[in-house]
Amino acid sequence: MSNIGIIAGNSRFPFLVAEEIKKQNQPFIVIALKEEADKDIEKVCDKVYWTSIGKLQKIIDIFKENDVKTALMVGQVKHAKIYSAITMDFRAMKLMGSLLNKKTDTILGAVVKEFEKDGINFLPSHIYLKHLLAQKGLIVGKKLNSAETKDVEFGFKIAKGIAGFDIGQTVVVKDKSVLAVESIEGTDECIKRAYGLGGENAIVVKVAKPNQDFRFDVPVIGTRTIDTLKENKIRAMAIEAGSTLILDKDEVIKKAKELGVTILAV
Repeated sequence: MSNIGIIAGNSRFPFLVAEEIKKQNQPFIVIALKEEADKDIEKVCDKVYWTSIGKLQKIIDIFKENDVKTALMVGQVKHAKIYSAITMDFRAMKLMGSLLNKKTDTILGAVVKEFEKDGINFLPSHIYLKHLLAQKGLIVGKKLNSAETKDVEFGFKIAKGIAGFDIGQTVVVKDKSVLAVESIEGTDECIKRAYGLGGENAIVVKVAKPNQDFRFDVPVIGTRTIDTLKENKIRAMAIEAGSTLILDKDEVIKKAKELGVTILAV
């Protein structure tokens, strides 16, 4: 049986995927990205190879040496890393130089095609965690009033719009006004910026892209998200049902209850 390959970024995502693959008794290896992955990944995975984000050929070579024909990208890799001082190998530099732009979908779509040239295909990153996808309705917290519900509807349309342009997937709204739009900085920083501009009781809306490619990008929230919402006095967060993973769902619900944070899926 061939190994499954995991490219691990940050957050709990890689840990949960590894646990599910283990339960199914499937052999796998992990390539942990030095710039992002948690060192504790070594405690739950037997075969871990550490390498840089920019070492595309090395990652492909490791997969081929370990008979990997199917792989997953799991865990966030911050888009801003492409502007940091990471060292790229020749294959990565050639790929980046060929791109029409450096939007997330453009970069990762091209990366996936490079792996396919060597016979390595990617599965949807949430394929082992579909039981953690948000189901429509109130997940935890107080029900929204009519004005807040209208803010969610307003924010959802705006978020879908920016997501369609591959700008970001989160907006923060208040009284039908957009306080912040997520871009390269990520969801947490977007929320912090919104609080600085509009104060407490805003609504966060996070969606999937209209044509989301789940092989390399799936909306995710976790316990850290709840902390960020509380720290910035957010009234509620609305996520897209059927497309957003709630990592460590029981812990998320428990923490949200304790902190008085509302989460709903629409």
